[in-house]
Amino acid sequence: MRFSPLPSAILYFGLGVLFTYIGIQAAEDTIFNFITMALAIFATMDFIVSIRLFNLHLRIKRANQDKK
Repeated sequence: MRFSPLPSAILYFGLGVLFTYIGIQAAEDTIFNFITMALAIFATMDFIVSIRLFNLHLRIKRANQDKK
């Protein structure tokens, strides 16, 4: 049995929110330090993966409806 990519999309979105929150908390005087920038990059990648997985979920759902 195959599983839907929707739970993975939700997980990646949650990780993106978590990395964003930690990045905001890590910013001291300026946002241009290594930790803050690395967390921002990780959050961006997680949001991108989340959007792609959600789009994949919608395409699979549409394909299954077209078969019926």
